[in-house]
Amino acid sequence: MNTPFQFKEFSVNQDQCAMKIGTDGVLLGAWASIDSNPFSVLDIGAGTGVLALMLAQRCGAQVIEALEIDDNAYEQCVDNFEQSPWNDRLFCYHASLEEFAEEIDDQYALIICNPPFYSEDYKTENTQRDLARFQDAMPFEHLLESVSSLLSKDGRFNVVIPFSEEKRFIGLAAQVGLFLKQILHVRGNPSAEIKRSLIEFAFEKQDVKISELIIETARHKYTEDYINLTQDFYLKM
Repeated sequence: MNTPFQFKEFSVNQDQCAMKIGTDGVLLGAWASIDSNPFSVLDIGAGTGVLALMLAQRCGAQVIEALEIDDNAYEQCVDNFEQSPWNDRLFCYHASLEEFAEEIDDQYALIICNPPFYSEDYKTENTQRDLARFQDAMPFEHLLESVSSLLSKDGRFNVVIPFSEEKRFIGLAAQVGLFLKQILHVRGNPSAEIKRSLIEFAFEKQDVKISELIIETARHKYTEDYINLTQDFYLKM
């Protein structure tokens, strides 16, 4: 039984996608900065297309494009785009990041990515899910090189990664000329360790803003910060 994931202004079918909608993606889609009023947005590794859909709801970007290599996820993403209120602004490419970066001359004002990030140890019997989850499908080095060629000179790149990978990822980004702009550290509850890092990069060096988000104080008792960030999307916020 396929029940769409219902947001306030759009719904997302996800039965064909290995990676279902999760907190990481929703936080990134809600947090990514649109202060510069981007004209063009690219979502790398779109899955269901939820990030592109969230950006379509949040900003007036005329070009919102997504990239998905998996056949089933690509078809589902296209379908989710077509069913949405912003179908005239959304487009999904069926290609690998390498092919796309080589062929596309356009540059984007905002690039967003919720990359696969489980290491080899986590391989399961489900190859499609593994492809969606594992870094070997999109190594960080490869992701960052592509971003550096696809991002406009005053553009912004937003990504969510495990906190344990933060230092390495920031170091790799610096090698391709991308520098920290801001970081949001995410904890599940006040006593939990930092689990995720949401990071914004730009080509120019600047003062870095570091902040923290705690999701809940007790089971389903969400913090004000979390509610404020996600309430435009989640039905029950």
